[in-house]
Amino acid sequence: MKEPMELLKEELIFIDVEAKDRGEAIEKIAKELYRREYVKESYINAILDREKVFPTGLPTEKVGIAIPHTDAIHVNKSAMAIGVLKNPVIFQMMGMPEENVNVNIIFMMALNEPKGQIEMLQKLMSIFQNKSLLLKMRQAKTKEEIMKVFSNTI
Repeated sequence: MKEPMELLKEELIFIDVEAKDRGEAIEKIAKELYRREYVKESYINAILDREKVFPTGLPTEKVGIAIPHTDAIHVNKSAMAIGVLKNPVIFQMMGMPEENVNVNIIFMMALNEPKGQIEMLQKLMSIFQNKSLLLKMRQAKTKEEIMKVFSNTI
């Protein structure tokens, strides 16, 4: 399993993503992964379908995040995309779908190793639990700023 920093490329960081709801936000980022050939076309619907059944919203103290992902069969090469939303959108909470989370940042995983999601999530927890780092990411104006925050954490 690669390290999170190895999976994040500047071309996969999107700032001020405009979306009216979680479906549109997920679809916009997933289409960028597809356009750059990280994932198969099937990834887009698979990740949307999975989010409906297994929501990925995580409330943190200052910044809501979501970590949508789907099965490895839809992935060509492992990658992670980060989408900083212009305005928060509502996701359902992981493990408690009756609860809503206002999400500001989406960490979209595309992993071609079948059991890689759990290991990657464990590695990303240091970011998810650090409210000041998430605030820096949410307030970032450039892809370079996000890369710097991310590289100083992992």
